[in-house]
Amino acid sequence: MVFSKDSPIIESAPSTPLLSGTRGSNCSTSESDESPANSHRFTFPDFKNPFPDVPICSSYRSLAVLSGHIGSVSCLALCGEFILSASQGKDIIVWQQPDLKQFAKFGQGEGSVKALVTMGNKMFTAHQDSRIRVWKVSRRSENILRLVATLPTTKDYLGKFMKQSNYVQTRRNHRHLWIEHADSISCLAIYEGMIYSGSWDKTLKVWRVSDLKCLESIRAHDDAINGLVAHKSLVYSASADGKIKVWGKEDKSSHTLKGILEGHRDVSMNSVILCDDGRLVYGAGSDGCVMGWKRDMNLSSWKLVCEHKAHEMAVLCLCSVGEYVCSGSADKTIGIWKREVGGRVYSVGVIRGHEGPVKCLQASSHSVGGGFLLYSGSLDKSLRVWWVPKEESAEREESSPSQQIIEKKCHLVLN
Repeated sequence: MVFSKDSPIIESAPSTPLLSGTRGSNCSTSESDESPANSHRFTFPDFKNPFPDVPICSSYRSLAVLSGHIGSVSCLALCGEFILSASQGKDIIVWQQPDLKQFAKFGQGEGSVKALVTMGNKMFTAHQDSRIRVWKVSRRSENILRLVATLPTTKDYLGKFMKQSNYVQTRRNHRHLWIEHADSISCLAIYEGMIYSGSWDKTLKVWRVSDLKCLESIRAHDDAINGLVAHKSLVYSASADGKIKVWGKEDKSSHTLKGILEGHRDVSMNSVILCDDGRLVYGAGSDGCVMGWKRDMNLSSWKLVCEHKAHEMAVLCLCSVGEYVCSGSADKTIGIWKREVGGRVYSVGVIRGHEGPVKCLQASSHSVGGGFLLYSGSLDKSLRVWWVPKEESAEREESSPSQQIIEKKCHLVLN
């Protein structure tokens, strides 16, 4: 493994290249950082079932507890056979399945990592110091994640800092360039060559992946933005002002407000997800409620279809896989919910095990043993891997001799 001064990796176990010549199932692809004449497209390796021997085990089995972060786990992402996690201690860890060992650990900047997304051979991380950092996997130095840019870029700064009209008032007696965030960047979304960043400074910014240029800055909310998701030319932003706002654009125009999804009064919206190809929108409330809206057939308005008290304390994060919605809460539990056709949800189980609030969730879309894998990060500094059966599996009895043999196999896989 090759190290350079620009590659702040401090731990690795490079048995498998981080790049592969195949198309990853969980990540989009981009051009290689080799010669432009090279026609190969590189990304993280294709997903392989990390637990091929895990069949129908007893409900909500904990497969692993991963420790290594120096702070609370703040965000997660899945990319092929890799799990990416970041913490309030500014460290980022790449875990490789199926052994779930640390593949790489690195970090830079001031304050915690708030969000991360991947695209092809690049990773984008949002930080408490109001910057977005771009990391690239280099084919020339395999298994290296190298810091290649910080947003806004120096080029973007130089093109705007001399002109007074490029400055905006952010706080009393404070002015910043409109291309820079004035507070922590709390969330990121990526879609069709664009990166969207939401911040505690109440703004939503749009960046172009190809040249890392900031294209737009939108004064989006009356309070901090906590969550973002983008799909089919629409961007959904969830805010502490209790609203989820929908932003859209046509052709080369700027983003405009397309709709407002009202939550409960004086209740923060902490997260937002989309289901059913964007027809259903779910928001996580600080009052413990999960709310859902359905987009009409004309794609012009949204109707409230779900208002469910999911937890006793604030819902901090949401994720979805198939017909299931998962919610992580400050009460240290994870709720498993199944969606009905109209958008309502009903409980099929609760996962307990974390010793602190559950801050982030990701679910794999690949079926494993009649269920799916769920990854959770918590303020207890751990990342946990769970096997969640589909509803039919959850209702099975677990006392038969064959079931005992199955559970023994699970134990062997994990050890």
